[in-house]
Amino acid sequence: MLLNGTLMLSSLPFAYYYDKIDVFQDFIICSFITLFFGFIMRLSTKNDRNSEIKKRDGYLIVVGGWLFMSLFGSLPFIFSGSISSFTDAFFETMSGFTTTGSTILENIEELPKSILFWRSMTQWIGGMGIIVLTIAILPLLGIGGMELFVAEAPGPTKDKIHPRIKETAKSLWIIYLGLTITETILLMCCGLSFFDAINHSLTTTSTGGFSTKQDSIAAFNNIYVEAIIMVFMLAAGTNFTLLYFGFKLKIRKILKNDEFKWYFFSVISISLLLTYYHHIHEHTNSFLSSLRDVSFQLVSIITTTGYATADYTTWGAFFTFLFFLFLFSGASAGSTSGGIKIVRIVLLIKNGLLEFKRRIHPKAVIPVLLNKESISSQIIYNLLAFIFLYLFIFTIGSITMTALGVDFLTSISAVASAISNVGPGIGGVGPAETFQNIPEAGKWVLSFLMLMGRLELFTVFVLFTPYFWKRN
Repeated sequence: MLLNGTLMLSSLPFAYYYDKIDVFQDFIICSFITLFFGFIMRLSTKNDRNSEIKKRDGYLIVVGGWLFMSLFGSLPFIFSGSISSFTDAFFETMSGFTTTGSTILENIEELPKSILFWRSMTQWIGGMGIIVLTIAILPLLGIGGMELFVAEAPGPTKDKIHPRIKETAKSLWIIYLGLTITETILLMCCGLSFFDAINHSLTTTSTGGFSTKQDSIAAFNNIYVEAIIMVFMLAAGTNFTLLYFGFKLKIRKILKNDEFKWYFFSVISISLLLTYYHHIHEHTNSFLSSLRDVSFQLVSIITTTGYATADYTTWGAFFTFLFFLFLFSGASAGSTSGGIKIVRIVLLIKNGLLEFKRRIHPKAVIPVLLNKESISSQIIYNLLAFIFLYLFIFTIGSITMTALGVDFLTSISAVASAISNVGPGIGGVGPAETFQNIPEAGKWVLSFLMLMGRLELFTVFVLFTPYFWKRN
């Protein structure tokens, strides 16, 4: 809460330079309210700071932290009058902190610049996780907060950059900040204003996808801007541990990583295949033009960023269905992207193929290998449970949305987009549409699904089990 209130003040220079004095005052009031509540909470727990935080506490702190962040993060939208409805403001803020990128806004360019910057900042904060940021900067937790990191860390990766979680979080945030600054400079060199460059850098490195333009990246019509953003989307979708190794020039560690190889070669091969199909069936004049459109859309969806330079739903049923499937995939574990994650898909494929071999040799011990290491059966069980829960929540969410009066295509797309933290989907929530027409109850359902998807399902779902609340 204290960090949230402090970071709200980062919008003040933009409010002073671009906007009316009223908006400047609104940010000061919102920041004061957030800081006040954070300060009260800190005082009320000052006698408990040496208490041991158990795993159960960690889950509750993470979920509660995200809810409070989203609740108080919506204040600038409401106070400034940019979003009049509390439901819409909460939806937009939750979409920001979970780096989903779904929006209800239909007049983005007309909003105050400082509001747009705060909107982008919510995604940047949520990209690596406000809880990790807290551990990196403020040593409030006497034990280092490993329980919090376990609950928040985006993916089933066991690699650690440093043995101490605080040092790990600092290293991750240095890389995160470095990517943001570098992209901002490169985008400005390509002709973007500082305001547009910093906003899109914040939402690219977080794989969030909020833009300062209603038409997203298509508004710039600049191939160099698209190329830079695509490169940084790919980087943000990579396991940040591998990025750290890359900066340390430990290239061999990167090349040995199975997930990275699948991620890298899948994007390239699928891009080329879909480009060829698009070039032939859409009768485009240039193969490079098709490559530009298709590859950007593909990287944007797989990394769950959600930027758009074209409306892929106009390319026919084949592309519409294929991009719907890509909503689920996600990029690498340990990245800022959402979705199932490629490492889980790789393990599912390997385990499925080995099942044929086990049928022929039922007494043989045939382990699943990842990075030439045997994966324990417990991890496979957890993986299967995750996939089942993912599909179960997708099914229940879709049924709920259709019960609220949303058409079938829009329902399944909105739910898939929310739980995978992508943003745009197909149907009534495609790249050229917004979530404004979703019923109010549906927006609350989707907000909850965004939170579940961002915290990898179990972190939130475990709070609704009787086991969590029992003393023993």
